Amino acid sequence: MAVSPCDCDLFFRTVSTFHALVVGGFCLYILLYDDAVNADHLWGDPSIVQLNIAITTGYLISDLLLIIYYWRAIGDKFFVIHHLAALYAYYFVLSKGLLAYFGNFRLLAEFSTPFVNQRWFFEVLGYPKSSKANIINGVLMTVVFFMVRIAVIPMYYSRVISSFGSEGFQRLGFAAQSAWIISSVVLDIMNLMWMVKITKGCYKVICLVGQEEAKTHKNGKSD
Repeated sequence: MAVSPCDCDLFFRTVSTFHALVVGGFCLYILLYDDAVNADHLWGDPSIVQLNIAITTGYLISDLLLIIYYWRAIGDKFFVIHHLAALYAYYFVLSKGLLAYFGNFRLLAEFSTPFVNQRWFFEVLGYPKSSKANIINGVLMTVVFFMVRIAVIPMYYSRVISSFGSEGFQRLGFAAQSAWIISSVVLDIMNLMWMVKITKGCYKVICLVGQEEAKTHKNGKSD
């Protein structure tokens, strides 16, 4: 039985949202309560983090295969780059137990995913862009995306830089060091690009609502 593009995208978005809630919650728990990982950002005990990243790795691989197979319907080169960059870095966390803190820290970004997917659900259900539900979701999406993907950038890289030159950093080796830095930079460049796009979209919707309210007010006066 053939799967329609809409059904494929529905599955894609549903799994994506479920994955984001699971690993995002797990990520936050680790950052708050896993003393071993938080005490040593480079070589802290990775056992709990590896479980979380294993879930994400399985999701990324399955999602990547789905994107490739249904390329005409849901293909996006930026998602492919995003997934490959993440998998490249997560290999070292899973196979060698390195950089558990930083690998887990990146998963904070997943908290924005449910709002991004919800925008698609509203669109499929026929909600107008100026609807209250769409506006609330759009504003929340913009705020949460900024908080978990952009606002944390200075904190993330300050901890990256503070590790440079340390004994633990030297022990990582060039392969792990390059995978860590390159993947982080690539992912954050993409996050900045997406942030600009999301902000523009949110601004347009808010302006549209303002125009409609002004029009309604004007018509009310005319009557």
